[in-house]
Amino acid sequence: MKFSQMEYSRPDIEAVKERISLLTDNFKKASTYEKARELFIQVDRLKRNIETQGTLASVRHSIDTRDEFYDNEVQFWNEKGPELAEYEQAFTLALLESPFRKELSEEFGEIVFINAEIDLKTFSPEIIPELQKENELVQQYHKLLASAQIPFEGKNYTLSQLSPFKNDPDDERRLAAWKAEGQWYKDHQAEYDRIYDELTHLRDTMGKKLGYGGYTKLGYYRMGRNCYTKEDVELFREAVRKYLVPVADEIYREQAKRLGKTYPMSFADNALTFRSGNPKPKGTADDILAAGKKFYDELSPETSEFFRMMLDNELMDVLSTEGKDGGGYCTSLYDYDVPFIFANFNGTQGDVEVVTHEAGHAFADWYNRHRIPVETIWPSMEGCEVHSMSMEFFAWKNVEDFFGDDSRKFLYSHLASALTFIPYGTMVDHFQHIVYEKPDMTPRERHKEWKELLGIYMPWMKLDGEIPFYSEGEGWQRQSHIYSSPFYYIDYCLAQTVALEFWAMLQDDADNAWKHYIAYTEQGGSKVFTELLKNADLESPFDESTLRSVCKKADDWLRAFDLTGIE
Repeated sequence: MKFSQMEYSRPDIEAVKERISLLTDNFKKASTYEKARELFIQVDRLKRNIETQGTLASVRHSIDTRDEFYDNEVQFWNEKGPELAEYEQAFTLALLESPFRKELSEEFGEIVFINAEIDLKTFSPEIIPELQKENELVQQYHKLLASAQIPFEGKNYTLSQLSPFKNDPDDERRLAAWKAEGQWYKDHQAEYDRIYDELTHLRDTMGKKLGYGGYTKLGYYRMGRNCYTKEDVELFREAVRKYLVPVADEIYREQAKRLGKTYPMSFADNALTFRSGNPKPKGTADDILAAGKKFYDELSPETSEFFRMMLDNELMDVLSTEGKDGGGYCTSLYDYDVPFIFANFNGTQGDVEVVTHEAGHAFADWYNRHRIPVETIWPSMEGCEVHSMSMEFFAWKNVEDFFGDDSRKFLYSHLASALTFIPYGTMVDHFQHIVYEKPDMTPRERHKEWKELLGIYMPWMKLDGEIPFYSEGEGWQRQSHIYSSPFYYIDYCLAQTVALEFWAMLQDDADNAWKHYIAYTEQGGSKVFTELLKNADLESPFDESTLRSVCKKADDWLRAFDLTGIE
């Protein structure tokens, strides 16, 4: 079924509550495993249906945040979602106390119970008002981003539409674009500060109400962290500073030489990889999707079937339009057993990266679409990001279809950006830990912390105040995850480390790399992250030697890469 034909219907929430309560009571009374199993599956079907309706409203709202109908529907879900959580938690508790836990675990996996125990730690009816307010504030943030109309060269642009100018080869034009964007953020600074300040205190309150003394522990539970701790993350951050920051720093020093710039460079100059311009995909959005179709047709029979299904059912909205929310994502429409990809094409190499990245998520979702319960389709978020970031590297074999004459530029810049991203992503995580450890910091103090972290993780950035917002330690406010999904960012860094393992395999044996990828992907969310890796014969990013090894191999490749003829 095409996305436009999928019918949205606001559910009767009171009826849903009654239905969950009835199923929970009957589950508790079940006298046989067969009866308990039947009720377990009925609850799963109900969850899929409710989730699908909420997702339809959310996706259509993000496609056009000005749509009054879906704006109201998102507000409805923001209010009613936390109310439903109380009833869903009652079933979770019944599940954990079931006399048939052993049989359910054997059929559906122990992960169901591992995650159920974590889920119980994330909610109490006492925090419903805070959850509702949190949803409202996050919606305000996204609407503010989507509302951007930035004056530049006589026209107005959305944030996504302005992006190509931010890596224009002309120094003056590129700098002007950065300044224009930075000024827009500065003009809305008070609103960004207010929203985040309220979110920080709300989350701190939730953590204290649940007995955690603050938000950090609750934040880890809400992220479903089921196999590693805050201490493990701290050790990973330490390894990033030890192995990756020096490599990334050297990449930018070489870039400064190519551009004829003095190191450290401004944000605007760091955005330009080559003097002649960054790699650009050839052709239109349709051409990129056609190249994507060719890539997935050639990769495997499964990926071919998957991507053709996505195209036939119009399950991708990729053009950057006025009123559209920023960024890109993949989500699930469980009633239809299909994923959906949201993106903002703007003529940059990111258009190709998003097709391969988000389609990596979508393929994993589609591949595991029949898993029961619905929670086992996806692993935890760092596990999901392995699917997407690794798929970007598999697309290298079709680089000329995507980039034509800019293929060599792309190969170099894509691997370089994979390495330089990890320090940035790790910094985002470090910043959030500081914020929730000190929730009473003023907005100015938060900006100061970010600026100090930039000096540690991204010393190649010149903080001279030339570009409003960015060079003043405020650039974190454009990172939507910090507002909407606290502690969701180290996931990308852990996954990128694993993705670099796949990149290393691809240099030796592409078929073998794909076998490992499928071995990882076919497990869905049936195991914790570290077990998924082990079962696919992959190394853990928490092992310092993993980061050291992939970092060295990628660095050696970049140093040996022939840039002759590329200005």
